[in-house]
Amino acid sequence: MALPVPLCQHYDYAIGEQFNQVEFLPGMRVSVPFGRRQEQVGIALGISDQCGVPPHRLKTISAVIDDQPLFSPPHFKLLCWAADYYHYPLGETLFSTLPKLLRQGKGAPAPAPAQQARVASATAAQDGMASRGFDLNPQQTQAIAAITAHTDAHSTHVLQGITGSGKTEVYIEAVRRVTEQGRQALILVPEIGLTTQFIERLKQRLPVAILVQHSALSDTERLRNWLAARDGEAAVLIGTRSAVWMPLKAPGLYVVDEEHDPSYKQDSGFRYSARDIAVVRGKFDEVPVTLGSATPSLETINNVKGRKYLPQTLPARAAGAKPPEVRVINLRKQPVSGALSKTLLNEITRTLESNNQALLFLNRRGYAPVILCHDCGWYAECTRCSAKMTFHKDKNCLICHHCDARKALPALCPDCERPQLVEVGHGTQRLDQTLAGHFPGAKILRIDRDSTRRKGSMEKMLRAITAGDADILIGTQMLAKGHHFPRLTLVGIVDADAGLLSADFRASERMAQLIVQVSGRAGREQQPGVVYIQTHFPEHPLLQTLVNRNYREFADLLLRERRQAQLPPYTHLALLGAEATKQEVAEKFLRLARNSLKQRDNLAVFGPLAAPIEKRRGRYRCQLLVQSGNRNTLHQALTPWRQTLESMQEAKRVRWHLDIDPQDLL
Repeated sequence: MALPVPLCQHYDYAIGEQFNQVEFLPGMRVSVPFGRRQEQVGIALGISDQCGVPPHRLKTISAVIDDQPLFSPPHFKLLCWAADYYHYPLGETLFSTLPKLLRQGKGAPAPAPAQQARVASATAAQDGMASRGFDLNPQQTQAIAAITAHTDAHSTHVLQGITGSGKTEVYIEAVRRVTEQGRQALILVPEIGLTTQFIERLKQRLPVAILVQHSALSDTERLRNWLAARDGEAAVLIGTRSAVWMPLKAPGLYVVDEEHDPSYKQDSGFRYSARDIAVVRGKFDEVPVTLGSATPSLETINNVKGRKYLPQTLPARAAGAKPPEVRVINLRKQPVSGALSKTLLNEITRTLESNNQALLFLNRRGYAPVILCHDCGWYAECTRCSAKMTFHKDKNCLICHHCDARKALPALCPDCERPQLVEVGHGTQRLDQTLAGHFPGAKILRIDRDSTRRKGSMEKMLRAITAGDADILIGTQMLAKGHHFPRLTLVGIVDADAGLLSADFRASERMAQLIVQVSGRAGREQQPGVVYIQTHFPEHPLLQTLVNRNYREFADLLLRERRQAQLPPYTHLALLGAEATKQEVAEKFLRLARNSLKQRDNLAVFGPLAAPIEKRRGRYRCQLLVQSGNRNTLHQALTPWRQTLESMQEAKRVRWHLDIDPQDLL
């Protein structure tokens, strides 16, 4: 029996005489007594005549909730694999992938006969529609043929195309062919709010039942979608990270759009990678998987080089549009107005005079990231986190972007009591103010987490941009990918230096991905686009390679650096993190954990070390990094180690987690 408890162990229960006629199959839910709780929902793993507990001490199953397993055999196999790979309790793995109402024991009705035929009837109505009126170029046609050549066998395809090359058309046509066979397609996207245009195109082009699964749905809506996917009512399912666990009656294709996006990695609880799970699920279901991106992750590129994945390339923009010209602005010794150079301001003026749109990218929301006392050097810092508080001028308060703590902006410095507080740095709000001063007649639209909190606000803004009701766009990474704005010809990247100076070894890769993605918003129609990158380090070799060559050569250079430094994808990592209200408690736990890890060849341990963000939400954070050049060696060491950690007395005094293939070391 698997129960939703944070322990890597299973539980045995006796089958009462009233259930002698019940066929217990793996994946069926039952109700059982557990601990102090009167009843607990559990998931059966199987039946055995042998038990390590004396029969008289066994508790008896109280009720059987399902008459059939919730999971198909391949799906159940996937879940067991995931629990094993990520060293996470099987019970919590199983329950974390279910809708809340199923976790609580609500019944999952069996599909009615009429529901089972709904996919076939919907796909029959669309014969030949998708390709009518939409011309595909030879590269798109070749990619579609390769992806759909064998829909009853597994293969992983990497669809790499420059921004605007028509990857969406490839997705749509591949999905069309799969659904015509009466099978289902699952499409993963980084964020539902960023893919409004994509979803609308799918609904217009594919007259089949399409479901959208995301975190804003109610519990009832989530269950309804889960049942519709399981029963075959939906031919296409679109969702964010957690949708990778949705059951499919007749899977035929898995698509991961923007596969490089860090949001595919869960950063709490069950810390899985939805991209990697999709690939493994494709193997278990024996269907093709497509990973699409203009800027594939280094792990994916390395898998292509190792011939584990098949490359499908779209080298040119669709409909004859040309890639934007990229230019670097050296900020050193150049006069600036706010965060903008004179060169970039002049280009914005020319763009507006041509009745076109400009996009300024600054991945920092708020007004100013630091409030500083000019006299004594005091700065506003969060009391619960080791982080500076950001000034939000529209609310006239300081906000911590890690714990959302808020406090009023002081009139005087709390230390020296002088009124010499200055705003240091620039966020999207301050950039908005600067632009309004230079272009008083322009319609400026700011898109970030603060301006899109209300439901439907993002969609409303995107419609305004497409309709031409905005002249200058200010955006964070929310505008970096997936959008098509016909009149947008100028992109200005306000600050490219953060990715060049970060201590995170993945920062350069993510900087390049953001630059390429946001640059791709420019010139997607017939008018050419231009991109300006502001930096204090124009001679940086990585930046030079990215600007003067292409992302593939940039990735090759970065891969060579990773190989020399023995970093992923050439080595494999696991991070043991611990949090406690006292730093010494977290450090003590990690020291004991390190001492309990059995040493092996090709295994290195680093730490314990304070996390780069040492304190968050009032708790001190430390971490231990385990590294190996061999994946099997790493997991062979982690399996018994996880069991040891659970039994340690010090583990009860901290919050700890084990993160396999960590993407964020902060």
